[in-house]
Amino acid sequence: MINKIWCIFIIVGIIFSILTGKTDIMTSEILKSSETAFNMILKIFPVMALWLGIMNIALKSGMLNKISKKVYPILKIIFPEIPEKHESLGYITTNIVMNVFGLGNAATPFGLKAMKSLQELNEKKDTASRSMITFLVINTSGVTLIPTTVISLRMLYNSIEPTSIVFGCILVTFISLSFGIIFDRILWRLNR
Repeated sequence: MINKIWCIFIIVGIIFSILTGKTDIMTSEILKSSETAFNMILKIFPVMALWLGIMNIALKSGMLNKISKKVYPILKIIFPEIPEKHESLGYITTNIVMNVFGLGNAATPFGLKAMKSLQELNEKKDTASRSMITFLVINTSGVTLIPTTVISLRMLYNSIEPTSIVFGCILVTFISLSFGIIFDRILWRLNR
């Protein structure tokens, strides 16, 4: 569906530029935006590679496992229907920890594995389970301590203090996570 919408936008834009005689502006904007996107990738890639490398070191050294063990009791309360020591809790924990450190790209595979594992526990295969919905809420609105992508973008555009947003990000993501979990619980109780 989204692909169709984007195709419509592109076709309407091309037709509009032809009808108004501004195809030269459209062509130059396409080239400029391509160059901007390429430069952005070149500047963000080293920062993302650095953080992914740090997280890989943390994973190999066992630091993520130690953090996961600290988070595990909290997750057992949030996901009471998942059996103890089920693999999905490990995937959920790793996904949350990586998202906390602002590594959404690295966290995505663990989130997908967690959903697949939760689907195996799901009795109604055509409907998302309570755990799946709760995990999606947490994954979407989770706390971020180090917003690496935003910091990278701010560095790219020569921000004077690219890390000045860290406190605001922590506060906003904590509030969104709190409200997300509260509404998830309220809606679950109403629909029970």
